[in-house]
Parts: sequence; structure tokens; C-alpha cells
Amino acid sequence: MSASSSAKIALITRVLGTKYGRIDWWRGPPEEVMIGAILTQQTRWEHVNKALTELKRRGLCSLRAIDEVDSVTIESAIRCTGFYRIKAQRLKSLASHVNSVYGDTNIMAEKPTHHLRECLMGVHGIGAETADSILCYAFQRPCFVIDAYTERICRCIGITEKRQALKTLFEKVLPGDAAVHQQVHAHIVEYAKEFCAKKRCGECTLASLNG
Repeated sequence: MSASSSAKIALITRVLGTKYGRIDWWRGPPEEVMIGAILTQQTRWEHVNKALTELKRRGLCSLRAIDEVDSVTIESAIRCTGFYRIKAQRLKSLASHVNSVYGDTNIMAEKPTHHLRECLMGVHGIGAETADSILCYAFQRPCFVIDAYTERICRCIGITEKRQALKTLFEKVLPGDAAVHQQVHAHIVEYAKEFCAKKRCGECTLASLNG
């Protein structure tokens, strides 16, 4: 890991922090955030929010309820998020795991981060990005989320570390405070939606960092 990569990441955090300020992003009870982390796979947040609202309306926005209800009912509630059959299976797997291994999220919250990450990634359909999202946003752990937006921005400005090394690099640069990790991740996502997703590369204020 190069010193230049560390310096660029530190500069990203300062530039985007100045641009966006505090973002009140993805707050909610741990179970709701965990469910949302599955639903947000390959879709936009507005669809996830709609699905969460529908799950709440049906009394299904809890891991216990998801574990007990049939998959077809879950599918009908989350259809708007796309890949709803796959996501219903993943929600059932997550709910079954949490309920059988821990009992509830209060007990999960007592476990060390490395233990939770390993266990979450053992659940069908949960990879590093989803596991880290759950750890950072549901359990307030300083666990940086590396998503496609983050990888894209980093590559564009000359940070070449692969996903796991990139995660380690961010976690070394940032203080060990989950709130800081959440804000930096939110800033990157908002910036990528504003510029990368719309291919406004000529207006990118981060491009000058590649040098």
C-alpha cells in the first residue's frame, strides 16, 4: 500500500466532507438496517425504502417475522427492489441464521467485529460489501464499506489497491469511529451518483488527484 494512496484517500475525505457536510443517511433499528442491506443489492435506495415501508405495513420488518413467514409473502412485499425471489431467499437465510445462532440483535451487538463479519459472510447471499454495511450501519462498527462506487472513484484517481486492501487502507486512514466511516461512505456514494453515474467526468473535482 503506497503512501500516495493513503494521501489521496485522506484528501478525498476532506474534499467531499467540505462539499457535502453532514449527511443523515441510513438510520434505523439494527434489524431494519440488516434487512435493508439485503434489499439494496443491485437497486436504488428509493426502491428499498418503498419495500421497507411495505414490510412494516405488513408487520414483516423484523428477522423473527421473516423467519416465520413464507417466501412468497416476502417476495410480494419486496418485488419493487428487483431480484425479489433471490432477495427473499437471502432474507430468510439471514433471519434463520440470526435467530438460531444469536437469538436477537442485542446478543449480536455484544460480539467482536471480526466474529460478526465472519459469521455474516457465512450466510448465503452475504458478501463483504453487505456484511460491512451491516457492521457499520446496524452495529456502529468502524468497518469501511467498499462498493462499486468507491472502487470506481479510487481507480479514476490512481489508487490501485484491490477491494480487501482498499478496505484496509481506508480503515487505516480514518479514525476508529463508525460515524466517520458512515459519513465518508455516504459522501462517496453521493458524489458518485452526482458525477460518475451521470458520466460527468469532465466536471470531476477529484480527477486532479491522479498525479
